[in-house]
Amino acid sequence: MIKPASDMTDPVALLKLLLHCRSVTPADDGALGVVGRVLEEMGFEVRRLNFGPSDAPTPNLYARIGRRRPHFCFAGHTDVVPAGEGWVHDPFAAQIEGAFIYGRGAADMKGGIASFLAATARFLKEKPLTGSLSLLITGDEEGPAHYGTKEVLRWMEQEGEIPDFCLVGEPTNPQEMGEVIKIGRRGSLNAIITVKGKEGHVAYPHLADNPIHKLIPLLDALTAEPLDQGSEWFAPSSLQITSLDVGNGATNVIPSEAVIRLNIRFNDLHSGYSLSQWLEGLVARLTPGADLEIAISGESFLTQPGDFVSHIAEAVESVTGRKPRLDTGGGTSDARFITRYCPVAEFGLVGATMHKRDECVSLLSLESLTQIYQDLLRRLGA
Repeated sequence: MIKPASDMTDPVALLKLLLHCRSVTPADDGALGVVGRVLEEMGFEVRRLNFGPSDAPTPNLYARIGRRRPHFCFAGHTDVVPAGEGWVHDPFAAQIEGAFIYGRGAADMKGGIASFLAATARFLKEKPLTGSLSLLITGDEEGPAHYGTKEVLRWMEQEGEIPDFCLVGEPTNPQEMGEVIKIGRRGSLNAIITVKGKEGHVAYPHLADNPIHKLIPLLDALTAEPLDQGSEWFAPSSLQITSLDVGNGATNVIPSEAVIRLNIRFNDLHSGYSLSQWLEGLVARLTPGADLEIAISGESFLTQPGDFVSHIAEAVESVTGRKPRLDTGGGTSDARFITRYCPVAEFGLVGATMHKRDECVSLLSLESLTQIYQDLLRRLGA
């Protein structure tokens, strides 16, 4: 159980509680319960929202205090990737050694959630609430994300709970606190192309049909030219062939099929639909009859710099002394869902050790992030 209220203002104490939970996707192991109890202690109305199959629902939490505007929301996740082997520090013991606290999820992103909570507790002690604050926390960001933030947002829209702006606490800083604010993300498209052939002996190619040879012109067309040169806020889009498989262990056999997998990380010059049309056209022209499967995990998005982003940057600079860079690089996050409903940006801890063995964050960075979030709440007039 959460101890005295004074613990709620200490991000290290809160992070320890969260790190002890083995919340490897899809398990929760009490992590959302920790968050919920802390928020209830502060006076938030807490809703547990479990979506998805009844035999294995996805755990989510939404909490709000206040009903007036402006309405600001912190968003994040308590689930983590598997710890893996070879840790020096127990990944779920929340060990402190020197100036660092170790544990799976310390950077991505239980440390961010601990700072959310501590900053909110400090802010509520500091002054009466004039607007309203909420938290959207999911237990399924590292997994398929089908029934996490996306479904909570649908529920929030139905209930009239959509905020005026939202900050996601993903670890955005490469090496030092205050380096980067994410104001957008690239989209992501995955494709599988299967080319059928006819198996046969390499000495009798006229009796076979080599699917690899069919693929060569397509591979050339996919990789010969860049998709674009980038845009104002985005780097050039990137198409990467991630796999080429024929399932052939023999040196004298022509395989019956060849499969390629590719990923496109695309900027705001494209959409999932436009790239799908482009791929379909290439496949139809260069490998007619091939099977094409496309999955779009997120569209590109951009939150145009304005008052909201400026407030975040000012809060960061006031605490760290650094003027943060506005950036759109990296992978995807749940901000790709939030952007459909309200302006969203991302700022969190240093992510250098996320998803690695002995993941850790410095105690100083936790305190800095808490102060930044607290200062942001002041600037937003919450």
